Amino acid sequence: MVLCLDMGLLYNIGIRCYSAAIALASPFNRKARLRHRGGREALHHIEESMRDVEGHIVWLHAASLGEFEQGRPIIERIKFEKPETVVVLTFFSPSGYEMRKDYAQVDKVLYLPFATKRNAKQWLQLLAPEMAVFVKYEFWPAYLKALKKNHIPTYLISAIFRPGQLFFLPWGRGYRRLLHCFTHIYVQDQPSQELLQRYGIQHVSVAGDTRFDRVSEVRKNVKELPIIEHFAQNRTRILVAGSTWPEEEKMLARYVAERENTGLILVPHELHSAHMHQLYQYFEGRYVRYTEATPMSVAMCPILLVDTMGLLSSIYRYGHVAYIGGGFGVGIHNTLEAAVYGMPVVFGPHWQKFREARGLQQAGAAISVKNYREMAEALDRAFEEQEQMGQAATDYVQSECGATEKIYREIF
Repeated sequence: MVLCLDMGLLYNIGIRCYSAAIALASPFNRKARLRHRGGREALHHIEESMRDVEGHIVWLHAASLGEFEQGRPIIERIKFEKPETVVVLTFFSPSGYEMRKDYAQVDKVLYLPFATKRNAKQWLQLLAPEMAVFVKYEFWPAYLKALKKNHIPTYLISAIFRPGQLFFLPWGRGYRRLLHCFTHIYVQDQPSQELLQRYGIQHVSVAGDTRFDRVSEVRKNVKELPIIEHFAQNRTRILVAGSTWPEEEKMLARYVAERENTGLILVPHELHSAHMHQLYQYFEGRYVRYTEATPMSVAMCPILLVDTMGLLSSIYRYGHVAYIGGGFGVGIHNTLEAAVYGMPVVFGPHWQKFREARGLQQAGAAISVKNYREMAEALDRAFEEQEQMGQAATDYVQSECGATEKIYREIF
Protein backbone atom coordinates (compact mmCIF):
# COMPACT_ATOMS: atom_id res chain seq x y z
CA MET A 1 0.00 0.00 0.00
CA VAL A 2 2.82 2.38 0.87
CA LEU A 3 4.44 1.59 -2.46
CA CYS A 4 1.18 2.33 -4.30
CA LEU A 5 0.81 5.63 -2.48
CA ASP A 6 4.38 6.53 -3.28
CA MET A 7 3.86 5.66 -6.93
CA GLY A 8 0.73 7.79 -7.03
CA LEU A 9 2.56 10.67 -5.42
CA LEU A 10 5.47 10.33 -7.82
CA TYR A 11 3.05 10.22 -10.76
CA ASN A 12 1.32 13.44 -9.69
CA ILE A 13 4.64 15.18 -9.11
CA GLY A 14 5.87 13.99 -12.49
CA ILE A 15 2.76 15.24 -14.31
CA ARG A 16 2.96 18.63 -12.63
CA CYS A 17 6.67 18.94 -13.41
CA TYR A 18 6.02 17.98 -17.03
CA SER A 19 3.18 20.48 -17.30
CA ALA A 20 5.41 23.19 -15.81
CA ALA A 21 8.23 22.33 -18.22
CA ILE A 22 5.86 22.60 -21.19
CA ALA A 23 4.65 25.98 -19.92
CA LEU A 24 8.22 27.25 -19.52
CA ALA A 25 9.18 26.04 -22.99
CA SER A 26 6.06 27.41 -24.70
CA PRO A 27 7.45 30.91 -25.49
CA PHE A 28 10.38 29.32 -27.33
CA ASN A 29 8.96 26.16 -28.92
CA ARG A 30 5.90 26.00 -31.18
CA LYS A 31 4.91 22.44 -30.26
CA ALA A 32 5.21 23.19 -26.55
CA ARG A 33 3.15 26.35 -27.04
CA LEU A 34 0.41 24.48 -28.88
CA ARG A 35 0.34 21.67 -26.30
CA HIS A 36 0.27 24.11 -23.35
CA ARG A 37 -2.48 26.30 -24.77
CA GLY A 38 -4.54 23.39 -26.09
CA GLY A 39 -4.43 21.43 -22.85
CA ARG A 40 -5.26 24.51 -20.81
CA GLU A 41 -8.24 25.47 -22.98
CA ALA A 42 -9.70 21.98 -23.50
CA LEU A 43 -11.83 21.98 -20.35
CA HIS A 44 -13.30 25.37 -21.24
CA HIS A 45 -14.04 24.25 -24.80
CA ILE A 46 -15.73 21.05 -23.69
CA GLU A 47 -17.86 22.91 -21.17
CA GLU A 48 -19.01 25.41 -23.80
CA SER A 49 -19.62 22.93 -26.61
CA MET A 50 -21.33 20.12 -24.65
CA ARG A 51 -23.97 22.19 -22.85
CA ASP A 52 -26.79 21.44 -25.25
CA VAL A 53 -25.58 18.10 -26.55
CA GLU A 54 -28.05 15.25 -26.40
CA GLY A 55 -27.49 11.62 -27.22
CA HIS A 56 -24.86 8.97 -26.66
CA ILE A 57 -21.34 10.33 -26.21
CA VAL A 58 -18.28 8.28 -27.12
CA TRP A 59 -14.82 9.56 -26.24
CA LEU A 60 -11.90 8.26 -28.32
CA HIS A 61 -8.33 9.19 -27.41
CA ALA A 62 -5.26 8.84 -29.65
CA ALA A 63 -1.75 9.94 -28.74
CA SER A 64 -0.88 11.19 -32.21
CA LEU A 65 -1.45 10.62 -35.93
CA GLY A 66 -0.42 6.97 -36.02
CA GLU A 67 -2.83 6.03 -33.27
CA PHE A 68 -5.54 8.15 -34.88
CA GLU A 69 -5.27 6.08 -38.06
CA GLN A 70 -5.89 2.99 -35.95
CA GLY A 71 -8.88 4.57 -34.23
CA ARG A 72 -10.31 6.05 -37.40
CA PRO A 73 -12.02 2.88 -38.70
CA ILE A 74 -13.92 2.59 -35.40
CA ILE A 75 -14.98 6.24 -35.53
CA GLU A 76 -16.21 5.94 -39.09
CA ARG A 77 -18.03 2.70 -38.36
CA ILE A 78 -19.81 4.34 -35.42
CA LYS A 79 -20.86 7.29 -37.54
CA PHE A 80 -22.04 5.02 -40.35
CA GLU A 81 -24.08 2.71 -38.12
CA LYS A 82 -25.20 5.25 -35.52
CA PRO A 83 -24.88 8.78 -36.95
CA GLU A 84 -26.65 10.30 -33.96
CA THR A 85 -23.77 9.27 -31.67
CA VAL A 86 -21.64 12.18 -30.48
CA VAL A 87 -17.94 11.34 -30.90
CA VAL A 88 -15.29 13.43 -29.14
CA LEU A 89 -11.70 12.86 -30.30
CA THR A 90 -8.72 13.90 -28.20
CA PHE A 91 -4.99 14.01 -28.90
CA PHE A 92 -1.98 14.39 -26.68
CA SER A 93 0.47 15.50 -29.35
CA PRO A 94 0.32 18.82 -31.23
CA SER A 95 1.08 17.10 -34.55
CA GLY A 96 -1.98 14.87 -34.24
CA TYR A 97 -4.27 17.70 -33.22
CA GLU A 98 -3.04 20.18 -35.82
CA MET A 99 -3.39 17.66 -38.65
CA ARG A 100 -6.86 16.42 -37.64
CA LYS A 101 -8.54 19.34 -35.85
CA ASP A 102 -10.95 19.73 -38.79
CA TYR A 103 -11.73 16.01 -39.13
CA ALA A 104 -15.38 16.00 -40.19
CA GLN A 105 -16.36 12.55 -38.91
CA VAL A 106 -16.30 13.60 -35.25
CA ASP A 107 -18.26 16.22 -33.35
CA LYS A 108 -15.33 17.70 -31.45
CA VAL A 109 -11.52 17.50 -31.63
CA LEU A 110 -9.57 18.62 -28.55
CA TYR A 111 -6.28 18.29 -26.75
CA LEU A 112 -6.41 15.99 -23.75
CA PRO A 113 -5.90 18.09 -20.60
CA PHE A 114 -2.84 17.10 -18.58
CA ALA A 115 -3.62 13.92 -16.67
CA THR A 116 -3.99 15.18 -13.11
CA LYS A 117 -6.62 13.79 -10.78
CA ARG A 118 -8.44 17.13 -10.75
CA ASN A 119 -8.46 17.47 -14.53
CA ALA A 120 -9.68 13.90 -14.99
CA LYS A 121 -12.56 14.40 -12.57
CA GLN A 122 -13.61 17.67 -14.20
CA TRP A 123 -13.23 16.27 -17.72
CA LEU A 124 -15.58 13.36 -17.06
CA GLN A 125 -18.11 15.61 -15.32
CA LEU A 126 -18.24 17.98 -18.29
CA LEU A 127 -18.03 15.39 -21.07
CA ALA A 128 -20.15 12.67 -19.44
CA PRO A 129 -19.18 9.95 -21.93
CA GLU A 130 -21.04 6.68 -22.04
CA MET A 131 -17.92 4.95 -23.29
CA ALA A 132 -14.18 5.64 -23.68
CA VAL A 133 -11.86 4.09 -26.26
CA PHE A 134 -8.08 4.39 -26.01
CA VAL A 135 -5.84 3.45 -28.92
CA LYS A 136 -2.73 1.26 -28.67
CA TYR A 137 -0.35 2.90 -26.19
CA GLU A 138 -2.22 5.45 -24.06
CA PHE A 139 -2.22 4.73 -20.31
CA TRP A 140 -2.96 7.85 -18.26
CA PRO A 141 -3.53 6.71 -14.64
CA ALA A 142 -5.68 9.67 -13.57
CA TYR A 143 -8.11 9.22 -16.46
CA LEU A 144 -8.24 5.43 -16.30
CA LYS A 145 -8.89 5.44 -12.55
CA ALA A 146 -11.58 8.12 -12.89
CA LEU A 147 -13.29 6.16 -15.67
CA LYS A 148 -13.31 3.00 -13.57
CA LYS A 149 -14.55 4.88 -10.49
CA ASN A 150 -17.45 6.27 -12.53
CA HIS A 151 -18.27 2.84 -14.01
CA ILE A 152 -17.76 4.06 -17.57
CA PRO A 153 -16.97 1.20 -20.00
CA THR A 154 -13.41 1.71 -21.22
CA TYR A 155 -11.69 -0.15 -24.04
CA LEU A 156 -8.15 -0.42 -25.37
CA ILE A 157 -7.93 -1.27 -29.07
CA SER A 158 -5.14 -2.31 -31.46
CA ALA A 159 -2.84 -2.79 -28.47
CA ILE A 160 0.40 -4.70 -28.59
CA PHE A 161 2.46 -5.80 -25.59
CA ARG A 162 6.06 -6.98 -25.25
CA PRO A 163 7.93 -8.46 -22.26
CA GLY A 164 10.26 -5.45 -21.94
CA GLN A 165 7.44 -2.97 -21.30
CA LEU A 166 7.07 -1.35 -17.87
CA PHE A 167 4.00 -3.44 -17.02
CA PHE A 168 6.05 -6.62 -16.91
CA LEU A 169 9.18 -5.44 -15.11
CA PRO A 170 9.74 -6.33 -11.44
CA TRP A 171 8.89 -2.78 -10.34
CA GLY A 172 5.97 -2.38 -12.75
CA ARG A 173 3.21 -3.99 -10.68
CA GLY A 174 1.54 -0.66 -9.88
CA TYR A 175 1.50 0.31 -13.54
CA ARG A 176 0.22 -3.14 -14.50
CA ARG A 177 -2.80 -2.60 -12.24
CA LEU A 178 -3.92 0.12 -14.64
CA LEU A 179 -4.77 -2.56 -17.18
CA HIS A 180 -7.57 -3.69 -14.85
CA CYS A 181 -9.22 -0.29 -15.42
CA PHE A 182 -10.14 -1.38 -18.94
CA THR A 183 -13.41 -3.17 -19.47
CA HIS A 184 -11.74 -5.12 -22.27
CA ILE A 185 -8.42 -5.05 -24.09
CA TYR A 186 -8.27 -5.85 -27.81
CA VAL A 187 -4.74 -6.82 -28.84
CA GLN A 188 -3.17 -7.26 -32.25
CA ASP A 189 -1.71 -10.73 -31.81
CA GLN A 190 -1.61 -13.96 -29.84
CA PRO A 191 1.73 -13.28 -28.09
CA SER A 192 0.25 -10.09 -26.58
CA GLN A 193 -2.77 -11.99 -25.29
CA GLU A 194 -0.65 -14.77 -23.82
CA LEU A 195 1.68 -12.28 -22.13
CA LEU A 196 -1.20 -10.46 -20.44
CA GLN A 197 -2.86 -13.68 -19.35
CA ARG A 198 0.41 -14.87 -17.85
CA TYR A 199 0.22 -11.86 -15.54
CA GLY A 200 -3.39 -12.47 -14.56
CA ILE A 201 -5.10 -10.16 -17.05
CA GLN A 202 -7.91 -12.24 -18.53
CA HIS A 203 -10.19 -9.56 -20.03
CA VAL A 204 -8.29 -9.65 -23.31
CA SER A 205 -8.87 -11.03 -26.79
CA VAL A 206 -7.13 -10.96 -30.16
CA ALA A 207 -8.90 -8.69 -32.65
CA GLY A 208 -6.03 -7.73 -34.93
CA ASP A 209 -4.90 -4.31 -36.09
CA THR A 210 -7.52 -1.85 -37.37
CA ARG A 211 -4.90 -0.27 -39.66
CA PHE A 212 -5.41 -3.10 -42.13
CA ASP A 213 -9.05 -2.10 -42.43
CA ARG A 214 -8.05 1.54 -42.74
CA VAL A 215 -5.60 1.07 -45.61
CA SER A 216 -8.08 -1.17 -47.41
CA GLU A 217 -10.66 1.61 -47.17
CA VAL A 218 -8.14 4.19 -48.40
CA ARG A 219 -7.45 2.03 -51.44
CA LYS A 220 -11.17 2.00 -52.29
CA ASN A 221 -11.33 5.80 -52.13
CA VAL A 222 -7.94 6.68 -53.59
CA LYS A 223 -7.28 10.23 -54.85
CA GLU A 224 -6.63 10.82 -58.52
CA LEU A 225 -3.33 12.69 -58.92
CA PRO A 226 -2.88 13.85 -62.54
CA ILE A 227 0.71 15.07 -62.09
CA ILE A 228 1.77 11.72 -60.61
CA GLU A 229 -0.07 9.95 -63.41
CA HIS A 230 1.84 11.94 -66.04
CA PHE A 231 5.11 11.06 -64.31
CA ALA A 232 4.19 7.36 -64.32
CA GLN A 233 3.24 7.20 -67.99
CA ASN A 234 5.57 5.06 -70.11
CA ARG A 235 7.85 4.23 -67.14
CA THR A 236 8.37 0.54 -66.38
CA ARG A 237 10.39 0.92 -63.16
CA ILE A 238 8.95 3.39 -60.66
CA LEU A 239 10.20 3.45 -57.09
CA VAL A 240 8.05 5.29 -54.55
CA ALA A 241 10.10 6.22 -51.47
CA GLY A 242 7.85 7.38 -48.64
CA SER A 243 8.60 9.16 -45.35
CA THR A 244 12.35 9.12 -46.03
CA TRP A 245 15.14 10.58 -43.90
CA PRO A 246 18.53 12.02 -44.98
CA GLU A 247 20.64 8.85 -44.66
CA GLU A 248 18.18 6.95 -46.84
CA GLU A 249 17.85 9.79 -49.31
CA LYS A 250 21.60 9.76 -49.97
CA MET A 251 21.42 6.05 -50.77
CA LEU A 252 18.33 6.48 -52.95
CA ALA A 253 20.08 9.27 -54.89
CA ARG A 254 22.97 6.91 -55.57
CA TYR A 255 20.61 4.10 -56.59
CA VAL A 256 18.70 6.10 -59.22
CA ALA A 257 21.94 7.68 -60.50
CA GLU A 258 23.29 4.18 -61.18
CA ARG A 259 20.03 2.99 -62.78
CA GLU A 260 18.89 5.52 -65.32
CA ASN A 261 15.84 3.44 -66.25
CA THR A 262 14.35 3.88 -62.76
CA GLY A 263 11.96 6.72 -62.01
CA LEU A 264 11.79 7.89 -58.39
CA ILE A 265 8.88 9.53 -56.58
CA LEU A 266 10.37 10.83 -53.35
CA VAL A 267 8.12 11.82 -50.44
CA PRO A 268 10.44 12.99 -47.63
CA HIS A 269 9.41 12.99 -43.98
CA GLU A 270 10.66 16.54 -43.49
CA LEU A 271 9.68 19.38 -45.80
CA HIS A 272 11.36 22.44 -44.27
CA SER A 273 13.53 24.66 -46.47
CA ALA A 274 16.86 23.49 -45.05
CA HIS A 275 16.00 19.90 -45.96
CA MET A 276 14.89 20.92 -49.43
CA HIS A 277 18.37 22.40 -49.90
CA GLN A 278 19.92 19.10 -48.72
CA LEU A 279 17.87 17.17 -51.24
CA TYR A 280 18.98 19.49 -54.03
CA GLN A 281 22.58 18.56 -53.19
CA TYR A 282 21.88 14.81 -52.88
CA PHE A 283 20.12 14.61 -56.23
CA GLU A 284 22.22 17.28 -57.95
CA GLY A 285 19.09 19.15 -58.93
CA ARG A 286 17.83 16.27 -61.11
CA TYR A 287 14.24 16.52 -59.91
CA VAL A 288 11.10 18.56 -60.28
CA ARG A 289 9.09 19.61 -57.24
CA TYR A 290 5.46 18.52 -57.15
CA THR A 291 4.23 22.03 -56.32
CA GLU A 292 5.99 23.40 -59.41
CA ALA A 293 5.43 20.47 -61.76
CA THR A 294 3.66 20.44 -65.11
CA PRO A 295 2.75 17.44 -67.27
CA MET A 296 5.65 18.27 -69.57
CA SER A 297 8.26 18.77 -66.83
CA VAL A 298 7.48 15.49 -65.03
CA ALA A 299 7.58 13.53 -68.28
CA MET A 300 11.15 14.74 -68.88
CA CYS A 301 12.53 14.41 -65.33
CA PRO A 302 13.52 11.09 -63.69
CA ILE A 303 12.78 12.24 -60.14
CA LEU A 304 9.62 13.79 -58.71
CA LEU A 305 9.99 15.37 -55.27
CA VAL A 306 6.67 15.59 -53.47
CA ASP A 307 6.96 18.72 -51.33
CA THR A 308 3.46 18.73 -49.88
CA MET A 309 1.67 16.66 -47.23
CA GLY A 310 -1.27 14.28 -47.30
CA LEU A 311 -0.73 12.51 -50.64
CA LEU A 312 1.53 9.57 -49.85
CA SER A 313 -1.17 6.93 -49.32
CA SER A 314 -2.55 7.71 -52.78
CA ILE A 315 0.84 8.04 -54.47
CA TYR A 316 1.94 4.47 -53.73
CA ARG A 317 -0.47 3.05 -56.30
CA TYR A 318 1.50 4.67 -59.13
CA GLY A 319 4.67 2.78 -58.25
CA HIS A 320 6.03 -0.71 -58.88
CA VAL A 321 8.18 -0.99 -55.73
CA ALA A 322 8.05 0.91 -52.43
CA TYR A 323 10.83 1.95 -50.10
CA ILE A 324 9.55 2.84 -46.61
CA GLY A 325 11.64 5.37 -44.69
CA GLY A 326 12.66 5.52 -41.05
CA GLY A 327 14.42 2.17 -40.80
CA PHE A 328 17.87 3.72 -40.52
CA GLY A 329 16.59 5.87 -37.66
CA VAL A 330 14.27 5.08 -34.76
CA GLY A 331 11.90 2.88 -36.77
CA ILE A 332 10.11 2.44 -40.07
CA HIS A 333 7.01 4.36 -41.06
CA ASN A 334 3.77 2.90 -42.42
CA THR A 335 4.40 -0.15 -44.61
CA LEU A 336 0.73 -1.02 -45.06
CA GLU A 337 -0.06 2.10 -47.08
CA ALA A 338 2.15 0.65 -49.82
CA ALA A 339 1.50 -3.07 -49.33
CA VAL A 340 -2.25 -2.64 -49.79
CA TYR A 341 -1.61 -1.82 -53.46
CA GLY A 342 0.15 -5.15 -54.02
CA MET A 343 3.69 -3.71 -54.06
CA PRO A 344 6.96 -5.24 -52.91
CA VAL A 345 8.24 -3.31 -49.90
CA VAL A 346 11.84 -2.56 -48.84
CA PHE A 347 12.91 -0.88 -45.59
CA GLY A 348 15.87 -0.35 -43.27
CA PRO A 349 17.09 -2.41 -40.31
CA HIS A 350 14.98 -0.95 -37.48
CA TRP A 351 11.64 -2.70 -38.03
CA GLN A 352 11.44 -5.13 -35.09
CA LYS A 353 8.76 -3.22 -33.16
CA PHE A 354 6.34 -3.42 -36.07
CA ARG A 355 4.33 -6.60 -36.29
CA GLU A 356 3.22 -5.93 -39.87
CA ALA A 357 6.85 -5.60 -41.02
CA ARG A 358 7.56 -9.08 -39.70
CA GLY A 359 4.39 -10.40 -41.31
CA LEU A 360 5.23 -8.92 -44.70
CA GLN A 361 8.71 -10.44 -44.61
CA GLN A 362 7.38 -13.84 -43.59
CA ALA A 363 4.87 -13.65 -46.44
CA GLY A 364 7.65 -12.95 -48.94
CA ALA A 365 6.42 -9.43 -49.66
CA ALA A 366 9.14 -7.35 -47.99
CA ILE A 367 12.92 -7.18 -47.59
CA SER A 368 14.90 -5.52 -44.81
CA VAL A 369 18.32 -4.01 -45.58
CA LYS A 370 21.28 -2.81 -43.49
CA ASN A 371 23.36 -0.76 -45.94
CA TYR A 372 23.50 0.58 -49.49
CA ARG A 373 24.68 -2.67 -51.07
CA GLU A 374 21.78 -4.58 -49.55
CA MET A 375 19.37 -1.79 -50.49
CA ALA A 376 20.42 -1.85 -54.14
CA GLU A 377 20.22 -5.66 -54.31
CA ALA A 378 16.82 -5.71 -52.58
CA LEU A 379 15.34 -3.05 -54.85
CA ASP A 380 16.65 -4.81 -57.95
CA ARG A 381 15.18 -8.09 -56.72
CA ALA A 382 11.85 -6.41 -55.90
CA PHE A 383 11.57 -5.05 -59.44
CA GLU A 384 12.44 -8.47 -60.89
CA GLU A 385 10.00 -10.34 -58.63
CA GLN A 386 7.37 -7.62 -58.58
CA GLU A 387 4.46 -9.86 -59.51
CA GLN A 388 5.12 -12.60 -56.94
CA MET A 389 6.05 -10.27 -54.10
CA GLY A 390 3.16 -7.95 -54.90
CA GLN A 391 0.66 -10.79 -54.76
CA ALA A 392 2.14 -11.87 -51.43
CA ALA A 393 1.60 -8.33 -50.09
CA THR A 394 -2.02 -8.32 -51.26
CA ASP A 395 -2.72 -11.72 -49.71
CA TYR A 396 -1.14 -10.73 -46.40
CA VAL A 397 -3.11 -7.48 -46.05
CA GLN A 398 -6.39 -9.17 -46.94
CA SER A 399 -5.76 -11.96 -44.43
CA GLU A 400 -5.33 -9.43 -41.61
CA CYS A 401 -8.49 -7.38 -42.23
CA GLY A 402 -11.52 -7.63 -39.93
CA ALA A 403 -10.45 -6.08 -36.61
CA THR A 404 -12.89 -3.18 -36.92
CA GLU A 405 -15.85 -5.51 -37.43
CA LYS A 406 -14.96 -7.65 -34.41
CA ILE A 407 -14.40 -4.69 -32.07
CA TYR A 408 -17.47 -2.79 -33.20
CA ARG A 409 -19.82 -5.77 -32.87
CA GLU A 410 -18.57 -6.63 -29.38
CA ILE A 411 -18.56 -3.07 -28.00
CA PHE A 412 -21.73 -1.75 -29.59
